[in-house]
Amino acid sequence: MVDRELIERCRRQEPGAFDELVERTHRQVYTLAVRLVGDRYEAEDVAQDAYLRVHRSLRGFRGDARFETWMYRIVANAAMNHLRSRRRFGEPSAEPELLARPEPQADPGDSPSHDEVQDALSILPVGQRAVVVLKDVYGFTCEEIGGQMGVSTGAVKLRLHRARRRLKDHLYGVAAEERHEGVKERLASYVEDHRG
Repeated sequence: MVDRELIERCRRQEPGAFDELVERTHRQVYTLAVRLVGDRYEAEDVAQDAYLRVHRSLRGFRGDARFETWMYRIVANAAMNHLRSRRRFGEPSAEPELLARPEPQADPGDSPSHDEVQDALSILPVGQRAVVVLKDVYGFTCEEIGGQMGVSTGAVKLRLHRARRRLKDHLYGVAAEERHEGVKERLASYVEDHRG
């Protein structure tokens, strides 16, 4: 995706280098932003903010982690700040009804389609969706997520548990608990099939 040479060109502020970096990474950045904020227009604002942060912070990138991992952290932070500024981060006091809940699949062994997974993610409250996407899709630790969201690790684990349970219920029906290990592996598979 992004090689060391391009990063060095960006650090030296060579003409066109940062534009090339944006071109190579925009799809992944925008996808993560959409998954976290749940709105395509707001995701554009988050992506723009994230790129401004990347541009300002690029000289400080030491290469301890992969560039993409470093950049995903910046996008996640930008999304969390956006959600916090919109006061959309807190969990509702009561669990809202699942929206337009489809009939469970006839054979719960079948993998859900891309659209079914996307639909299931979209019905989660913002805080739960952010936790499950950051943990199960992008591999952040509960401690890292808590730091980005400004909540305790315990709160992250609770939101993650609730999010996974709701995803299972939405994708497979309420009886899915006994028949499935969890939706985490399916999310990971979905991401590998549809990443970037």
